[in-house]
Amino acid sequence: MDTDITDAAIDAAVIIPHFNDVMRLERCLAALRQNDRAGVEIVVVDNGSTQSLDEVRAAYPEVQFLVENEKGAAAARNLGVAETDAELLFFLDADCVAAPDWIATARAVAPLADLIGGRVDVFDETPPPRSGAEGFEAVFGFNFRRYIEEMGFTGAGNLVTNRTVFNKVGPFRNGVSEDLEWSTRAVAKGCSLIYRDDMVVGHPSRSDWKALRHKWNRMTRELFATHEASGKSRLAWGVRALGMPFSAFVHLPKVLTCQKLDGVGETTRAVVTLFRLRVTRMRWMLAQAVGGSI
Repeated sequence: MDTDITDAAIDAAVIIPHFNDVMRLERCLAALRQNDRAGVEIVVVDNGSTQSLDEVRAAYPEVQFLVENEKGAAAARNLGVAETDAELLFFLDADCVAAPDWIATARAVAPLADLIGGRVDVFDETPPPRSGAEGFEAVFGFNFRRYIEEMGFTGAGNLVTNRTVFNKVGPFRNGVSEDLEWSTRAVAKGCSLIYRDDMVVGHPSRSDWKALRHKWNRMTRELFATHEASGKSRLAWGVRALGMPFSAFVHLPKVLTCQKLDGVGETTRAVVTLFRLRVTRMRWMLAQAVGGSI
């Protein structure tokens, strides 16, 4: 559905941070074209990519492209909010694939809470069988229901809020796990947060160990910054680090019973990756606890 939005009053904006991932950005925008976009502005904020966006700009003239040279998705999202006057703010990541009814659902649920996080389904970009990284992400990737209903935060790859709430909470902060920090700050300020299983996007799994390791290295650095910003001690971080390998045993049954994994091979590779990643994270976290870098 390629709805003409030129004659409609803009009351909602989809804000998409992007950095050097043109193929997935094109896929993201193609999926949004299947949505009813009446009254919706699509805003892509490029974070200083070295890849050219000329072809995607030409292919999607209805999209507003901005450039934010300050590194980090936080700065990119903040610029997107600042450059649109829309009241409703729909956050989406460039590597996500929105369902055909994602915008309609976002509109429908927007009045229900200050922050609404939706479902993120993991899909593979490579043919089967799954690698260990893909198997790990099939089991553990993006459990937004648990994030929201048990842990009290949400991600910004599938997030609905509004300008009034954003102004109350303030901008995203760089250098930390920005969506966790922002949504936690919002809840602390009294904002309501709910999960909606019917607001769906897809997200590709990390295809190999290198990609998975890169993801968790970044997340570990951001989580450590969030930990320190909250005033917690490095000793507490070190204790948490030592628990990482033991947490693999706790989560082992989840891998062994996961219906998404096909056969002994995929299950075995996922188990090996689970233990490998938790031991690697322990090493990183201990280095941070004693003042080193990872």
